[in-house]
Parts: sequence; C-alpha cells; structure tokens
Amino acid sequence: MRKLLNTLYITVPEAYLALDGETVLVLKEEEKLLRVPLHNLEGIITFGYTGASPALMNACAKNNISLCFMTANGHFLARVVGESHGNVILRKTQYRVSNNEKQSALIAKNFIIGKTYNSKWVIERAIRDHSMVLNVEKTKEASRHLSETLEELKKAITLDEIRGLEGKAASIYFGVFDELILQQKEYFYWYGRSRRPPMDNVNALLSFIYTLLANDCSSALEAVGLDAYVGFLHRDRPGRISLALDLMEELRSVLADRFVITLINKKVVTAKGFQKRENGAVVMDDNTRKTVLAAWQEKKREQLTHPFLNEKIMWGLVPYVQAMLLARYLRGDLDAYPPFLWK
Repeated sequence: MRKLLNTLYITVPEAYLALDGETVLVLKEEEKLLRVPLHNLEGIITFGYTGASPALMNACAKNNISLCFMTANGHFLARVVGESHGNVILRKTQYRVSNNEKQSALIAKNFIIGKTYNSKWVIERAIRDHSMVLNVEKTKEASRHLSETLEELKKAITLDEIRGLEGKAASIYFGVFDELILQQKEYFYWYGRSRRPPMDNVNALLSFIYTLLANDCSSALEAVGLDAYVGFLHRDRPGRISLALDLMEELRSVLADRFVITLINKKVVTAKGFQKRENGAVVMDDNTRKTVLAAWQEKKREQLTHPFLNEKIMWGLVPYVQAMLLARYLRGDLDAYPPFLWK
C-alpha cells in the first residue's frame, strides 16, 4: 500500500522554491523560510506567483513528486509532470476504451453510481445526526429520490443517459444542501453552484477544495500508470484532466462537501475570512486559506475502512486505491470497476 506522505503548501506569493541537495528550500528575498527533505513529500502546491528553480522541477519530476502551480485564489495554472512510468499496455487499453463509447459508459456509470450513492448517504447521515434541526421531511424525500435515481442508473446504457441522470441526482442533492449548513447561516448559505468565479462564501470553499481534490486524483492516476487527461465520462478537451474529474465524482459529496460543511458548522472558518471583489467574486484571505489547507491535510490523515478492500486506510489514500482498482479493471483483473461506496 502506498504511504501517505506530506503535501507542502506554499501560500507566500513572493516565495521562491529551490533545491539544496535532497532538500526543498523556500526562500523570500534571500531569507530561508523553510527547509523540507524531498523524501518526506508526495506533492508541492504553490499559491500566487511562486517561482521554482529548474533543478527543483527536475528533481520533482524524477522522484514522482507532484509540483502544482495555482493562483492565489486556488485556480489551477500548471503542473510539472516527469517522464511517464506507466505500463504502455495499460495506457493503450485506456485510450482504446475511451474511444469506445459503449465501453466508456460501463465505467462512467459506476463513477456516477458511486457519486449518487454517496450523496444519498451524506443526506442520511445528516438526518441521523441532526434530525432536531433539519427539515427531515424535505431531506428524506431527497434521499428517496436519489434511491430512485440509483435504480435508473443501473439500467442506463449510453453516456448521454448517464449524464442526464447525473444532472438529475445533482439537482436533488444540491436542492437540500442548504439544510446541511447548520451554523453561521447569515453568511454561509446555498442558493446554487457558481464556479467561475464563485459568488458566495460556500462556493468559494467548494471550488477551492474541488481543485485540491482534482489534483490529488490526477497524481493518483499518474502514480498507477494511467493518463489523467483521457477520461470516460468527461471527454477529451485540451488541458483538462478528464480522468481525474471522472475519478473525483464519487468523492465530491462524501469527502469535499462534508469537509466544507464541517468547516462551517464547527466555525473553523468565519465570514471575516472572505472578501467580495468588485466583479462579485468571493475569495478567501491568506489566513483563512492557510487554516483550510491545514484542516484538509488533517482530514486526509483520518482513517476509514475501505468498502471494497475492507482494509483501514487514510482518506488521503482513497484516490490512490480507486485509481489502482480502475487500473486493475482495465488490465482485466476485475470484472467491473468498483466505485467507492461510503456509508
């Protein structure tokens, strides 16, 4: 089993990353802010316009350490990827299956079954834990509709059918999402999804965490030898990590959404940490971003029992396990791709 190492988050926009032997140096105007051994890292994510030396980028590529550059607001800019170490036969199989819509639909259906199932149980868990403050009738009705959608998904054959049912399930789930927000309702509320840019505090949090999760899924796919840019549900588009977006679908509600709701309900974040710009976009300030990143790293170290493997693993390893299971299916070792089904 892969060991979950640390991800180094750089939030100082004026910082510069350099290599000193086998160590990453974080510099600011010649001052050494931090020194971290490379062997302790599985990824480096920078926010702002942090620079990195060619020597460090080369070392990261050789050691399969993800080096990702994002804007200060968490939008993806670029990612350093080294020489592909994947099995060429596995990737050729991936490309062949991706070009066949019928075969792609078999995998895509399981991604969305996982997503819908997990969305249902996020709602069910909220009913169990907070029935005194929820609109129980409304949330139970949403759970019932998601169960019906799951049955429809099992019968779906084409990608268009699957996408239509995914949209239906998302509408049901997000229709009660505001019910799950129990604290700070004056400042954290849900009227609907807004992406580019996020127009409220909740969407700003979701977009930020979705970006981090997509990067984790991309790294996991590359680690098992798959091409993160060639998907089955999300079709090819230049620059889009389509397979990573496929893989994260089943983890959105159960990992990202629940994490964001916990941050709000436990008041880990407050309204003071968000700023609205002239164009209506909402962004986190530096301190809030650091708080969220620290909590995300802690969340990834929490343990659960994987439903398919029946082994205890950390949440941060779930993308790697699912990527491994997908690779095993494409190699013919499994009869079907087993989605992550949380309860």
